[in-house]
Amino acid sequence: MKKINKLWFILHLIFIVLFNAIFFLAGKDYKASAWISYGCIHLAYGMLVITPLFTKNTKSKAMFGLSLYAISSAYFLLQLVIGVVLIIISLKLNATILIQLCLAGFYGIALVSFLMINERTAAAEETRQIEISFIKEATQKVKNLLTQINNKELNLQVEKIYDTLQASPTKSHPELALIERKISLAIEELEIAIAENDEITDIARNLLNTINDRNSKLKGLQQRT
Repeated sequence: MKKINKLWFILHLIFIVLFNAIFFLAGKDYKASAWISYGCIHLAYGMLVITPLFTKNTKSKAMFGLSLYAISSAYFLLQLVIGVVLIIISLKLNATILIQLCLAGFYGIALVSFLMINERTAAAEETRQIEISFIKEATQKVKNLLTQINNKELNLQVEKIYDTLQASPTKSHPELALIERKISLAIEELEIAIAENDEITDIARNLLNTINDRNSKLKGLQQRT
């Protein structure tokens, strides 16, 4: 176990030891309602301790301006204060259960909502990375082709394609899937033509027009939305 993990483990134990020491040394004959609050306080603390497991790989850092750890911390502190009060005043069993269910319910809603937001954020991030990778990969492929061309005129044609791709917006749209597929196929066709020393002028012109068409359609879609 790493030193930092040992320190966190000790820190977590301090609360458990202190709380239980005070609880049992008080020497009261606790009612069932008090034991319910006792258990709920420990449950809230346990959720606070394991919260980092939920947030380790999360993409969504906050909900309504609060992180999941802040939400768990607020639930634990609220549970601690209300739980101690309920233990001291020995409220009726049904009332205690109702209060604890309300607290747990609000926390459960916040927890599930956060995880749902995280799933949507993760899906949006995955889509964004795919969109970015299309232009990035296409640009890199064309850049690699520049090193394979010795003819200055042909080099200028491919360089113009490279500059246009590099200036193209990385954001995409589902309606552009077909035209982006055409761009990918045209780049592959250009690669083959260069490798076999074939004429590339028409291929390069068509590819450049397709890229410009893609960018123009994307601009129109962005204005429409």
